[in-house]
Amino acid sequence: MEDQARETRERGPLFSIAVYGAIMAGFAYLSSQYTDGQSYGFVSLLPSLLIVLVAIKTKKPLESIFAGIIAGLLLLEPTTLITSLGDLSMGVVQNETIAWIVLVCGMMGGLINILERGGSVLSFGEFLARRVKTKRGTMLTTSFLGLAVFIDDYLNSLAVSASMKNLTDRFGISREKLAFLVDSTAAPVCILVPLSTWAVYFGALLEENGAVAEGQGMSLYIESIPYMAYGWAALIVVLLVASGKLKDLGAMKQAELRAQKGQPVPDGVESIGFDTSHVKRPPVMVGMMNFILPMAVLVSASIYYEIDLLLGALVASGFTMVLYFWQRLMSFGQLADAMLDGFKVMLHPIAVVAAGFMIKEINDQLGMTTYIIETITPYLSPELMPALVFVTMAAVVFATGSSWGVFVVSLPIVIPMAVAMDVSMPLTVGALLSASAFGSHACFFSDSTVLSSTGSGCTPMQHALTQIPYALIGAALAFISLIVLGYAVS
Repeated sequence: MEDQARETRERGPLFSIAVYGAIMAGFAYLSSQYTDGQSYGFVSLLPSLLIVLVAIKTKKPLESIFAGIIAGLLLLEPTTLITSLGDLSMGVVQNETIAWIVLVCGMMGGLINILERGGSVLSFGEFLARRVKTKRGTMLTTSFLGLAVFIDDYLNSLAVSASMKNLTDRFGISREKLAFLVDSTAAPVCILVPLSTWAVYFGALLEENGAVAEGQGMSLYIESIPYMAYGWAALIVVLLVASGKLKDLGAMKQAELRAQKGQPVPDGVESIGFDTSHVKRPPVMVGMMNFILPMAVLVSASIYYEIDLLLGALVASGFTMVLYFWQRLMSFGQLADAMLDGFKVMLHPIAVVAAGFMIKEINDQLGMTTYIIETITPYLSPELMPALVFVTMAAVVFATGSSWGVFVVSLPIVIPMAVAMDVSMPLTVGALLSASAFGSHACFFSDSTVLSSTGSGCTPMQHALTQIPYALIGAALAFISLIVLGYAVS
């Protein structure tokens, strides 16, 4: 890797400009080969393929997505590149989902920063350190904490990583493995629990697309849980890794060797994370209560407000600020600064997720999802449809990083196909949710991946490259399971 970096520096910026310029010129040329209304076909895949290639080369997700955005806009209409980019940016900023993500990530970042500066996270770590004495126990504890925080994958990604990284450092566990343990119990577990943001969202989406009668979306979702093969497979894989039954693979092996030599935090990420300087240390049990109570309020308030993590975070942040101010752990000014600093730490993850929404919008205009589904349709049979839907939609979610938005486009296509072919609706929904969970888990710029890596203290690419072998194992198990289920249920 050092040789590659040295080679890039020697070539200089002019070489990079020439290469990217030639690539973008190629996309502009391809645009001239299509007329308005004409299907882009295979070419619709090229911007997403460019993102993956640039990410592998540069290890920088935001820059990679931006390259794909420019390429996609050139493919759509090169003469309006600047205005299209401006309109797309404004559209994403005004998107209700993006606004929700920005506020949730910012509020959660601020809340966790307050918990860390108030000494609660250290107290929680000290409490666990007295009871967890082995590396294996630490990894299992991290996994079980992830299972306990099932209400939302954002909460899981940020809260569990923040509470466990001091303990995992103590036992020589790399931040990449911490991110894997956290991420593997985020989206894959959230889909298995009907009391989660995923269940609420997809239950409503199923009703909107005629998969079930109005008011029955959650019932269908619950019926589909046994068929959410990737969620179950990912859970098995992470528990095998945490218990030491499944050994370190690929880049994870190198990360663990580095951590065992005393460097759990990878190179180049020292600035990632929260400022915990001048942290006060309350008595351990007081600090424990100062950690548990805000988390309990967060979960309870989110449930009270119909699984809305934003409102839960608002209530929990207000409660925590009053609690810490009353105990004189922090002044009001320090609390406000901690909240704002938490927002600042989340700016890069928010930017990556927002860019992911931009590429998803471009892919929709190119018709990528529709093209992929239409391509596999001739090969579908009632028995193989669930497995092929899983593979296809997993690839789409991986390419776009949008584990929720993609299904607004795909459900109106997949649901009627399942009805026409008389395929079990719970099995179809299980395959779709499995694809969504895999894409969220494996994609290097998905919200879950970015937040898990940020909270754990590594870059999204470091996390994605160390995690991908385990995600692929889970995907293979899910694919085989869906083939078996397709023949058993039909």
